[in-house]
Amino acid sequence: MEDTSLLWLLFLTSLLSCPTNQASLTVSPSRSQMFRGQSVSLSCEEDDSSAGWTLRRNTTRETRAECKDWEGISAGSSCNISYMVPLDSGVYWCESREGATSNSINITVPGGPVILQSPVLPVMEGEDLTLLCKTETSSNLPAGFYKDGSFIRTEPAGHMTIHHVSRSDEGLYKCIISSVGESPPSWVSVTEKPTTTGPPLSLPPAPETTSDHLHLVIRLVCHLVVFCPYFISTFIMVSLYRHRAAGNDLPVSVVMTPPTQAEEGLDEDYDDVTTEHHF
Repeated sequence: MEDTSLLWLLFLTSLLSCPTNQASLTVSPSRSQMFRGQSVSLSCEEDDSSAGWTLRRNTTRETRAECKDWEGISAGSSCNISYMVPLDSGVYWCESREGATSNSINITVPGGPVILQSPVLPVMEGEDLTLLCKTETSSNLPAGFYKDGSFIRTEPAGHMTIHHVSRSDEGLYKCIISSVGESPPSWVSVTEKPTTTGPPLSLPPAPETTSDHLHLVIRLVCHLVVFCPYFISTFIMVSLYRHRAAGNDLPVSVVMTPPTQAEEGLDEDYDDVTTEHHF
């Protein structure tokens, strides 16, 4: 039973550790609005060609249709449309045999004289967003730009740049060229900038000034004044201790003097005396 559980655990771990195949849909020219009659090329940039990515789209008349179904020229995981018409407006994406999907792109063919050229892919926070209002014959006519139905400003050259975009810049944009027409709205997405973690930045040490040097000198003098008496007294005590220790270790000589004549006489008299005891 334990061996079976271990095998299942290893199997699930291997499944989770296996990388998933992904693809990214690109469009050329890279914009979300196209003029009628314009040619467009779509391609699935895939990590693994064995996944079998297929281009699909949803429009007002079809759902999950493949390239061959909308009269496109298929070449592997790419599709070319030689003549765009308003019925080609819709959502395009890549799909694998296993059902995995890529990013989706909205393409609009208004059929009118004015289009708004905006980024197909989301713009990252902090980057610049450039919108271009153009006709089939000109791209530098004065145009007014709108966001979510509110007027932003008029640009004399027909293009507007928003510097350092944030999430608040996300929304529906359109443009109007006087006496020509207006473009359909296009949604502009703004993604959050990824955060990176790392070691804190170390600031360079501040340069030393004259006051710092003076402060160090004063502290050194104070330390010397406080500790010098201890050093001197300790030195004196150690010297005295060594001196006394050296005095105790001096050799002691014993001089034996000969006895005097008086002392010798006393000794002889003492020897001649005999004490007798009669009981």
